[in-house]
Amino acid sequence: MTNCPTLIVTVGLPARGKTYISKKLTRYLNWIGVPTKEFNVGQYRRECVKIYKSFEFFHPDNEEGLKIRRQCALTALKDVNQYLTVEGGQVAVFDATNTTRERRWTITRFAEQNSFKVFFVESVCEDPDVIAENIVQVKLGSPDYIDCNTEEVIEDFMKRIKCYENSYQPLDDVLDKDLSYIKIMDVGRRYLVNRVLDHIQSRIVYYLMNIHITPRSIYLCRHGESDLNVKGCIGGDSGLSGRGKEFAKCLGKFIEEQNIKNLKVWTSQMKRTIQTAEAVALPYEQWKALNEIDAGVCEEMMYEEIQVHFPVEFSLRDQDKYRYRYPKGESYEDLVQRLEPVIMELERQENVLVICHQAVMRCLLAYFLDKSAEELPYLKCPLHTVLKLTPVAYGCKVESVWLNVEAVNTHRDRPETLCSVLSCFECSKS
Repeated sequence: MTNCPTLIVTVGLPARGKTYISKKLTRYLNWIGVPTKEFNVGQYRRECVKIYKSFEFFHPDNEEGLKIRRQCALTALKDVNQYLTVEGGQVAVFDATNTTRERRWTITRFAEQNSFKVFFVESVCEDPDVIAENIVQVKLGSPDYIDCNTEEVIEDFMKRIKCYENSYQPLDDVLDKDLSYIKIMDVGRRYLVNRVLDHIQSRIVYYLMNIHITPRSIYLCRHGESDLNVKGCIGGDSGLSGRGKEFAKCLGKFIEEQNIKNLKVWTSQMKRTIQTAEAVALPYEQWKALNEIDAGVCEEMMYEEIQVHFPVEFSLRDQDKYRYRYPKGESYEDLVQRLEPVIMELERQENVLVICHQAVMRCLLAYFLDKSAEELPYLKCPLHTVLKLTPVAYGCKVESVWLNVEAVNTHRDRPETLCSVLSCFECSKS
């Protein structure tokens, strides 16, 4: 079972952040190239029972409600099996809500029968303020509570939690010692890890031990316009143009006006990001991992030159821009792997300004906005524009601020028609 798929099961009482964890894990694993899909039992229940009435549906004496919920869980597990065995998925994240020990072992047997590894993620929290805040942040927007006010939502959901408390059995150090799991206590104040079996599970543990829910914002922008940008060339290590220097001053003023608490500033090791950061009146840290994608033999060339001198390479890149690797250079796929430590550190930090490059910014944006590998290389990241990313409930709020300094447009759209490699080869011979 060394290369078998993995079933991640998130468990815990309601309003403990299980769905938040499920969605974050799914987004992270897809971003690093591990095909992953989330299966939320609550969503299956909503599709089955179109109209939610009250907490009484979850009461342990409600036999009809119990039957429906069990059937929804079984349907979700069947879909998990389809995804992992037929559709080529590598990881399924099963948001199971409430579980007893017996149900956990039923899931474990199901995984063994279908040659999956299973890893449990339990979120435990007894802090009433955290629970209440989670209800307000997440449940107010739930389809279960359309047209309900805050007080109604909190009252009904607290009763719903009570319905689960008598039957829920947390993971036990002794009774569950043979299971693989991580227990997250009080929103990351403590962790308990048991029987981590493989590389995927270890990466999941590392990731979950780095995320937090502290309110913060991440500011992303590219360097100011460079001399090579003006010439229409890619890559290189040129300094800022006149307009690029003007943008750097405007960025410094913008950041000062934001009055951001404990802001950290990160740059690449290239001149144009460092020169941009120097206009921001804060210390900055240089990251080699934030350097622009290496264009190899195509460094400092215009796209028109690449098309003439390397027509086959030009065509190959258009056909699969994410996986295409420049000769002696990098691909976007390589860049994502290079940027994983940056993402981990961004998850650990609070407020950060990242001054980087077009390809790098696309990769970071794709992570936070849950974009696919096909979408990533075509995300628009214009010069002289700051994106403010604020993590919210299950996603990320994006605000775009143009700092009113003109710059060249370096974006290249996805070609509508793709030239075949063979035709490009024929053209190059002629």
